[in-house]
Amino acid sequence: MDLQITPKKLSGTVTPPPSKSQAHRLAIAAVLSNGISTVRGVAMSQDVEATLRCLTALGGRWRETAPGVLEITGTGGRRTGADLPLLDCGESGSTLRFFIPIALAATGGGVFTGRGRLMERPQGPYFDLFREKGIFFEQKDGVLTVRGRLTPREYRLAGNVSSQFFTGLLFALPLLEGDSVLIPTTRLESVGYINMTREAMALAGVHTQWREGSTLFIPGNQRYQPLEAAVEADWSQAAFWYAAQGLGNAVTIAGLNPKSIQGDRVMASFAEMLRGEPLHGGVTAPIWGPASAAPARPDRQIPARPGWSTPCVGSVSLPLTHCPDLAPPLAAWGALLNGDLYLKDAGRLRIKESDRLATITAALRALGADVTEEPERLIIIGKPSLPGGTVDCAGDHRIAMMAAIAATGCTGPVTLLGAECVKKSYPDFWEVYQSLGGEIHVL
Repeated sequence: MDLQITPKKLSGTVTPPPSKSQAHRLAIAAVLSNGISTVRGVAMSQDVEATLRCLTALGGRWRETAPGVLEITGTGGRRTGADLPLLDCGESGSTLRFFIPIALAATGGGVFTGRGRLMERPQGPYFDLFREKGIFFEQKDGVLTVRGRLTPREYRLAGNVSSQFFTGLLFALPLLEGDSVLIPTTRLESVGYINMTREAMALAGVHTQWREGSTLFIPGNQRYQPLEAAVEADWSQAAFWYAAQGLGNAVTIAGLNPKSIQGDRVMASFAEMLRGEPLHGGVTAPIWGPASAAPARPDRQIPARPGWSTPCVGSVSLPLTHCPDLAPPLAAWGALLNGDLYLKDAGRLRIKESDRLATITAALRALGADVTEEPERLIIIGKPSLPGGTVDCAGDHRIAMMAAIAATGCTGPVTLLGAECVKKSYPDFWEVYQSLGGEIHVL
């Protein structure tokens, strides 16, 4: 589906959709239990549907008893049957990486398929472990087969590729007969997502411990218990509406938990920085420590900029170490910021649904923005407005939403190619956009 957006300012109140990251984790904890669980507030995005398919493949059952309310019948972490289950992960990297160790623990392996770039995304940390522990794996023609059994012991894997590898093992290792330890061999990134996993597990009565900084101790012989939980509103999707506010749209964001464990809650503090405001204390303080002011490039001094409706914030550098999904909304804001924005520690964005450093750059440049792509960061020089243009969404839901928010600061129409990709995480995004006054035409 291709769309054309006629630039208009947005206004109204918006409640972000439920967190798919939290929904994945609660559904998995529920299916590993020996009983019936209830998870409320689930948005049926394509990624969540992939997780529900996989829990069914492992012998679990689910039904929607009311809109957004799932009743999930668990397996106790075991599956009967001699054949390896077939797990269709769609385009969900979380689903694939979460279920690989779970399938090994529950049934001795599985056959995994996917669509888009999913089966091209790196699984190196798992493969290194499998070689070490004698677990069979084969990746061929877009299909990954794993076969073997996890054993309780020490597991070492890189912490700077994706926290999803840690989450998969965290879910699986408590089911083993002995204790295990997870040790990152590099700096551990996206810690908030790991804590979200631990929180979901704790709701099901399964506990882990941080030891010596970034080492995780996982006691064995634990059993998941049925749970009742509700999914919070998603801070990573709320970030797009924060960016809309920064671009002068009168949008009010409702329904967020200001004390959420979600790492992307740091967007509230990033927004204060980009508005040139002092950071508040309490729940709006940065989760991962303060961002830093970046020195202006030698050839780039920032004088007063007459004609801007917002104060000049100078050069601001924001670390994405623990919140890579914030890059697209921050980039949309930066393209129209009265200042320079450096998005750093962003190398992992290259292994998302698209190479997001490249696709963010291409999309914003297509709209007339000043963006420089480097191996691990983006440099964005703000402009008072952008002329508009045609953006290839590259099959990436966050690129489509980024372009839609940037369109509110454009002077000419914005055409989006492949705009249906928002269904991956925010199925009603375009309906919400129109409800706030956005003008959209299907081409």
